[in-house]
Amino acid sequence: MKISVLILNYNVANFLDLCLISVSEALKNYNHEIIVVDNASSDNSLEIIEKYHQYVILIKNKENFGYPKGNNLGFEKVTGDYLLILNPDVIVPEDLIESILKKEETNNQGIAGCYLFDGCGNYLPESKRQTPTPWVSFTKIIGLYKIFPKSKWFNQYYAMHLKPNQDGEIDILVGAFMWMKTSLYKSLQGFDENCFMYADDIDLSYRAKLLNLNNIYWSTPKVLHYKGESSNRDAIYIKRFNEAMQYFYNKHFKKNILFSILTKILTHIFTVKKSFEKPILKKSPQHFFLYPANENLKTKVSTKLNKSILSLTDINSHVFTNGSCLIFDQNNMSFKEILDFMVNNTALGLTYRIIPKGRNFMIGSDSKNNKGEVIFF
Repeated sequence: MKISVLILNYNVANFLDLCLISVSEALKNYNHEIIVVDNASSDNSLEIIEKYHQYVILIKNKENFGYPKGNNLGFEKVTGDYLLILNPDVIVPEDLIESILKKEETNNQGIAGCYLFDGCGNYLPESKRQTPTPWVSFTKIIGLYKIFPKSKWFNQYYAMHLKPNQDGEIDILVGAFMWMKTSLYKSLQGFDENCFMYADDIDLSYRAKLLNLNNIYWSTPKVLHYKGESSNRDAIYIKRFNEAMQYFYNKHFKKNILFSILTKILTHIFTVKKSFEKPILKKSPQHFFLYPANENLKTKVSTKLNKSILSLTDINSHVFTNGSCLIFDQNNMSFKEILDFMVNNTALGLTYRIIPKGRNFMIGSDSKNNKGEVIFF
C-alpha cells in the first residue's frame, strides 16, 4: 500500500514547516509520497521546503488558483492507493497511520475525517457535519442546536447524534483532513473548481454521499488544526462564502423562487455573523513554562520574550495557574505527547507554543478565528 499526502499551501510558511515535520514522522514507516502545491505564496514557503523538505514533490503555481483547482493540480502527481488531504496548518501525531489502519473499512466507505481541535486544545465541532440544507443551516445560525442538542430536528448541522469521542457515519467532512481511496477522488473528478473555496469540502463530501457511500467520522486520530491561518473574515471572505454556498445550493437542490430567496438570506446572515466574530482574546500570560527542561533553550527563549521562564521536568503533576503559557520543546518529546496533553487539559485554560525539532522559532495560536504567532529566537 502506498499513501499519498496532498497539501495546498498559501502564505503559511512556518505552519507548513511544522506540518511537514509531523507528517514525515507519521509516515516514515510506510510507503508514501508527500505532494505540496504552493498557490503563489509571497512569503518564504518555497525556501523552507527546498531547505528542509527536499523529499516533497513540489508544485509551484504562478498564481493563486484557489483551493479546488490547487488540489486538483496536485492530484495529477498522486500515485498512491490512499489519499490524505491536509491543510498546511495542521499537526498530526506519530501514530496517525497506525490509528487509521485500525479502523474497519467497509466496501462502501467514502471519505473519512477525524477529531480536530484548535491551538488551545478545544474541539472543533465542524469536524463532523450533516448536509447544510436551508433548514439545517437555519438551526445553526439561530442557535437552535445549542438549545435542543438531542433533537434530530435541530442538532444536524454539527452531527450531534455523535459525540466527539464516538465514531460513526456523517455527511460532511472538513477539507483540513480528508482520507479516502485515490480511486474515489478520481471518480469524483476531484474538487469542483467552480468553488474558489469554502463550499468545496461540502460539495465533495456530498457527491460521495450521492454515490451511496458512507462518509465516516473518526474520534481518533486527534489532529491539531490552527484554522485561523486559513482565511480572514473580511469583505472578500463574505463575498466568496456567499457565492460558494449559493453555488452549492443551486447545484444540488431543486430550485424555486422561495428556496432561492431563503438560501440567499441564510447565507448572507451566516457570513455577516462570521465577519463579526471576534477572537477570544486571552490576557497576556503572566507565567511561562518550558517542557521538557532545557536550560540552554530556556535562556534563549527567556531573553527573546524578556520574561522569566520556569523549566519543568513533569507537567502532569504541576499545578498551573489560569492563563499560563506552556512551551513544548518538540526536540525532546513526540507530537503525540504534545497533542494528547492539549486535548486532555483544556480545563487548565493554558495557551501553548511549540518549538519544532531543529528550528529556532516557537509557534502557536490562541484563537480559532485569528492568525497565530511565530516568534524567532
